[in-house]
Amino acid sequence: MTKNKFPKNMQIKEKRPEWLKIKLQINDSFMHVRNIVNNYRLNTVCEEAKCPNMSECWSRGTATFMILGDVCTRSCGFCAVKTGKPTWFDSDEPRRVAQAVKLMGIKHAVITSVNRDDLKDGGAGIFAETIRQIRNLVPECRVEVLIPDFKGDESALDVIIEAKPDILNHNVETVPRLYKIVRPQAKYERSLKVLSYCKKHGLITKTGMMLGIGETIDEVIEVMKDLRAIDVDILTLGQYLQPTKMHLPVDRYVTPEEFEMLKKLGIEMGFKYVESGPLVRSSYHAESHIIWP
Repeated sequence: MTKNKFPKNMQIKEKRPEWLKIKLQINDSFMHVRNIVNNYRLNTVCEEAKCPNMSECWSRGTATFMILGDVCTRSCGFCAVKTGKPTWFDSDEPRRVAQAVKLMGIKHAVITSVNRDDLKDGGAGIFAETIRQIRNLVPECRVEVLIPDFKGDESALDVIIEAKPDILNHNVETVPRLYKIVRPQAKYERSLKVLSYCKKHGLITKTGMMLGIGETIDEVIEVMKDLRAIDVDILTLGQYLQPTKMHLPVDRYVTPEEFEMLKKLGIEMGFKYVESGPLVRSSYHAESHIIWP
């Protein structure tokens, strides 16, 4: 499925500022990670979502694994992952992810997925099995999951909770006013309920937002208040970057000073950790988002 193309007059005229210009790092560590990913037939959100930090993270020997294929059943206006009807399902994938984690020497693994609304459990079972396989093979490795909303199905969430990930991440992505264009098949209140449900069941919760997609700072602050009301622990804030002209345009480039102000405010609100900056993504420096002894 092809995303709607936005008119040229909607494209931002401002040039990308210096703080968003990234130098690609290709070194032995980067190639080592790429070879493992390719050899084990794995997908990474780093590649699929065109993450600006891919070369930095891969050069450090870290990656975010994207399970359940590379075709998403939803059509979010910001996301570079392919949209369509998935035909792929591989029950052996959790074992291969665990093997890759071991070979890469990862101490903090991040596991995410496309939305699989075609599956009865939304893919929750594969998430849980991936957690278990990593724990069995690399017991010292922490496991963070970045999950979809599973349509709010609590039985699917229970499968994840039972597997006991170290961090449960589910991104709200943007402010409620923009959901119809940014996340047309999602609901803001449903995402809050996912985070609240997992928090009430004892998990450390984390969420993230993209800025510069049309929201106001006041709206961002209101979302932050909503997140603290359900005791979300960790917040990430980063600049939205348009992956192709077929996706939502950048509304503006948020300054580093604004990101720093929001970080300070988030800490004052009671978030235990706030990662806020132009190049921040959900999994960026994820190994640093450790809020327990």
